[in-house]
Amino acid sequence: MTSLEREVFDQVRAIISNEEQVLGRRDILTPLKKALINEADIRVVIDTVSADPALAAHLLIRANSAQAAGAVQSKNRSVKDALIRLGQVNIYRYAFAFYLKERLDALVEPYRKLVHGYWQLTEDIASSALELIKQDVDAGKQVNIDVDEVQTLALFSVFGQVITLTAFAYLNANAEPPLSLRIVKSIIDKQQKSLSLDAFENLGLDDDLKQEFMVAHNLAQTTNPNSAGLVLRRVLAKRQLLINPL
Repeated sequence: MTSLEREVFDQVRAIISNEEQVLGRRDILTPLKKALINEADIRVVIDTVSADPALAAHLLIRANSAQAAGAVQSKNRSVKDALIRLGQVNIYRYAFAFYLKERLDALVEPYRKLVHGYWQLTEDIASSALELIKQDVDAGKQVNIDVDEVQTLALFSVFGQVITLTAFAYLNANAEPPLSLRIVKSIIDKQQKSLSLDAFENLGLDDDLKQEFMVAHNLAQTTNPNSAGLVLRRVLAKRQLLINPL
């Protein structure tokens, strides 16, 4: 990296380490995480989620998207049904992604458009991953994969790019003169692995998500036949998005 790229890289990493700056509103996410860590009664989790009707509706939609794709049979008809089926880890991952997307919507242009492009890519990757599972089920294969784990993992499949662009937008807001987008593109191209792993570690996401991300990008291997990362690797390889190509 050039000296300027190194300077920007260090500043971006500093921003990534600040969860409040990256996520913004955490009035629901923080108590939700605490409740999940403490294995609180499901009624506490339901009350916490229901305090934000938009989040509650989002979790219900997410929980039913796997059913709509044919990956699971039963439809969740209430937030309680959805939360019980999702389980603690997936609830927090979906909630984190929801509030991150809310933060991204507030970015100024051109960053908002660029980040939304990446976000739409993750949605497409998630749909493709669920379709792969459905194809395996239709083919009569034994499938014991947590479809919500696959879907949440897909939402973080280009996490490094999303977080780096977000951090660069905040950094550039106070830069005089503004820094060129070519700088952040070069940093992402050269440091995607490092920035992605930094983001997982600094933003309080679970270790399993980070590990499956590494499996998905062929940065780690697994003997678990029900690995969400192995499903996602097939999608990322087809789209030529692997950090470590096959």
